[in-house]
Amino acid sequence: MSISQKIEEMMKLKNISRYKLAKETGIPYTTLTNILLNKTKDPQVSALQTIADYFDKPLDYFTGDNEQDRIPEWANDKDIRDFKKMLEEDTDVMFDGVPIKGEDRERVIQVLEALFWDAKKTSKEKFTNNRYKKGTDNND
Repeated sequence: MSISQKIEEMMKLKNISRYKLAKETGIPYTTLTNILLNKTKDPQVSALQTIADYFDKPLDYFTGDNEQDRIPEWANDKDIRDFKKMLEEDTDVMFDGVPIKGEDRERVIQVLEALFWDAKKTSKEKFTNNRYKKGTDNND
């Protein structure tokens, strides 16, 4: 997913327009539009950091750390849809009634992602019928 797609996705989740994002972040509307239309090859890091801060995300959410890199090779289409649904839920991460923000929130989400994939893998190993498992000999 490109930088512009990630920003557009966050805008959609927060239900805000380009104009509102530009106004609330102080980023010139033309700069934001150029980023969103991929008219600038390498957006200014300062503008991306401002956008990341606005959405309470680390900078590497927009610039790197491709979510595809975090998906195990054994995951099927349904697993990936479940994973993306989990990531799209933009609810507060809370501990003892107190919201966790910034880098701490990202670390908690990374742990949750790891737990998600471990649970998926365990479930597949436990509940998948042997005849559907890869590499299983079905010549009974």
